[in-house]
Parts: sequence; C-alpha cells; structure tokens
Amino acid sequence: MSEVTCLELAAGLWFVHLFCQMGAASGAFSTAYLFSSRDPQTAPKGLVWGRATRAFANYVENLVAFVALDLGLIVTHHPAGFAPMVWIVARVVYLPLYLFNVIYLRTVAAGVAMISLLVMLWDLAGL
Repeated sequence: MSEVTCLELAAGLWFVHLFCQMGAASGAFSTAYLFSSRDPQTAPKGLVWGRATRAFANYVENLVAFVALDLGLIVTHHPAGFAPMVWIVARVVYLPLYLFNVIYLRTVAAGVAMISLLVMLWDLAGL
C-alpha cells in the first residue's frame, strides 16, 4: 500500500470518527439542542458521546504526526515500509475498542500506532 493511499485512508478514517461522534450526539442530546446554537450547555445522556468525542480528539492529535511523517516520506522518497499501513490498521482497531471501553486492548492498539509513528520517523531520518 502506498504512502498516498495511507493518507487517503487516514482522511477517510477522520470522517468515520466524525460520523461516530455525530451519531453518538444524536443519542446523547435532544434534536432541538443539536439544531440550536448550543448556548445553554446540557449534560449528555450516556457515555458513548463522551468516548466518541475523546476518541476523535485523540485521532486528530495523532493524525497531525502521521500526516507530517507520511508527507515527509513521500517528498524525500524514503521507503516507508509497512509502518503507515500498520498505523491505519491500529487506528481502525482503536476506535471500537475505545467506544466499547475495552481498556487493555485499546492501550495495545494505541501503542502499536505510536510505535509505527516512531518507525516512520526512523525511516524519515534514514537511520
């Protein structure tokens, strides 16, 4: 899988996170609240919306590093190996694990994604 394909998949996964958060919001808040300016803060119902929001924020934080490293590998023509694909797979696995509160496997998935970012940095540095 090419680095460009991984960038495309990462952008698609951003939309998956967004739609998960939006779907969870429809169960956590009333329709009237969702279509309002949301000035008066209301407490969400349930836990899934909070988890989806935190998972989305975590993804965005990691996506910045992934995009920078992947673009760096593309521009410098360094081979990335399997690290970008491993990052995508680990982040795909991470989302449902976070939403369903599978604590230890979620940490493993996040760790695999972080290690793949380090491998990408290693490859970019040419070490």
